[in-house]
Amino acid sequence: MYFDAASTAPLHPVARQALTAALDEGWADPARLYRSGRQARMLLDAARETVAAVLGTRADEIAFTASGTQAVQLGLLGALTGNRRRGGHFAHSAVEHSSVLHVAERHLAGGGEVSVAPVDRGGRADPAAFGALLRPDTALAALQSANHEVGTVQPVGEVAELCAEAGVPLLVDAAQSAGRMDVPAGWSLLTASAHKWGGPPGVGVLAVRKGVRYSSPLPADEREGGRVPGYVNVPAIVAAAASLRAVRAEAERENSRLHALVERIRTRVPQLVPEVEVVGDPVRRLPHIVTFSCLYVDGEVLLTELDRAGFAVSSGSSCTSSTLTPSHVLAAMGVLTEGNVRVSLPYGTAEADVERFLAVLPDLVAGVRAPLGLDLPAPGPAPEPAARESLLVIDALGKRCPLPVIELAKRIGEVPRGGTVAVLADDEAARLDIPAWCGMRGQEYAGEAPAAEYGGDRGSAYLVLRRS
Repeated sequence: MYFDAASTAPLHPVARQALTAALDEGWADPARLYRSGRQARMLLDAARETVAAVLGTRADEIAFTASGTQAVQLGLLGALTGNRRRGGHFAHSAVEHSSVLHVAERHLAGGGEVSVAPVDRGGRADPAAFGALLRPDTALAALQSANHEVGTVQPVGEVAELCAEAGVPLLVDAAQSAGRMDVPAGWSLLTASAHKWGGPPGVGVLAVRKGVRYSSPLPADEREGGRVPGYVNVPAIVAAAASLRAVRAEAERENSRLHALVERIRTRVPQLVPEVEVVGDPVRRLPHIVTFSCLYVDGEVLLTELDRAGFAVSSGSSCTSSTLTPSHVLAAMGVLTEGNVRVSLPYGTAEADVERFLAVLPDLVAGVRAPLGLDLPAPGPAPEPAARESLLVIDALGKRCPLPVIELAKRIGEVPRGGTVAVLADDEAARLDIPAWCGMRGQEYAGEAPAAEYGGDRGSAYLVLRRS
């Protein structure tokens, strides 16, 4: 069962049909005046009109790119360049796609300034906090329509009003919501990605409103309004437009059905699997994404076991990425970054598929946890021994998360209530996961100190006060 539509959706049947037809009819260069070129141009123009109608913009404001990432990066760099006389300040939320973060890094390296708006534990940016970042020299702001890892829908309309009052253009990354939901109002630049809605890969959308200052960061090219250089893939663009129109026509019915299936997962997983936290806003969310974190579980191992059972899902856990760095989204939310599972349902997902997932998940998680020797669910409080040390030092140096958290969970009972556990760790993920564990288990996180103060030769000591 393919449950990773947030990464890329299966090719929609309409996209397949349109692509096949356009390969025969629209293969020529649309910039040429001979018959086959004019025919390709007619198909390209019709596709642009279709995309514009669905996204609520003008056709001449639409440019096609090679990917959603390219659309975001060209949009950001072009707007920052176009507004450089206003200033060099850029504001974005803490949970934007990595394409935004990479542009922010480049902007900083070039002498610009960047401000980051925090999010709550549900992953939602606060409009007032975002608006407080806007300054007279703010050249651009960026806020995604909905988060790609946890599905939280962002308050784009409210932020857009604040940006308009401040005279700041707003780029909205609509990659996860385009095709499923109405595009929020008030944007200055909009980006989307066809393979997220069931179109072919290799087609992104960059929309720039008339009147928005934009200067291409790349050398001049006559194609796509001068914003995107290079030859356009007409057949793929035609298929992308056809599938976008098709999924929008299906969205109301499918969104309601998928929303119910996701709600079932959100409700049932914590009932079936002990020590699980469902993350993301429970109400203001996309209809097809649900994310949960399992304590004491290596995300890579769990995803592998799910794959063996026939389920393709993804994760924001650091142990599933090539960089071994925790998800910046989960870190910004302050939730557990290990044992994280994202389920994103494609159109047409059957109820029986979800029920089978819920049936196999508990045993798979229990199997991954079994070698750890943890007694789950946790037993009630035991009588306190008459005398116990009030400080316990756990040496987890050299161990990757979730092992430091697992050692903490197994041994915190060795100190009395009010006692302190110092976990020595040199894995960066421990800085995020130990406080998140405390929040889930009713313990108090007391901060961080040099490991040397507790006998360690490197890393940090993460201090936990036992409260329950």
